[in-house]
Amino acid sequence: MSEDVSNSFLINGVTATLQVIGGKWKPIILYILLNEGTKRFGELRRMIPTITQGMLTSQLRELERDGMIIRRVYQEIPPKVEYFISEHGQTLSTVLNDMCGWGFHHIEHKKSKEEQGQLSNYSQP
Repeated sequence: MSEDVSNSFLINGVTATLQVIGGKWKPIILYILLNEGTKRFGELRRMIPTITQGMLTSQLRELERDGMIIRRVYQEIPPKVEYFISEHGQTLSTVLNDMCGWGFHHIEHKKSKEEQGQLSNYSQP
């Protein structure tokens, strides 16, 4: 019985994390803001060229709602808006850096497997 409770507890932690940073774009946005600092919308859009304007807007709103980033609006003309990582968002630094490291490791793993597959194809008649 206690095993079921602990497994459920662990699953809830992973689920809570994925609800906040899950998806294709949120980890990338957070990683940029963590490592490169404050960015304006247009800068983020240029740094992630395959994201649509609508999707970037949506992802930024969700990250702001979840307290991961802060949106600062300057009352000037033309309007200026900047996004930066919140104190709570900074706690994701280890998670995102580990994801990045794992991703590079996985890329090398796939390359290795592909090369092994190609080599075995060459050795067959």
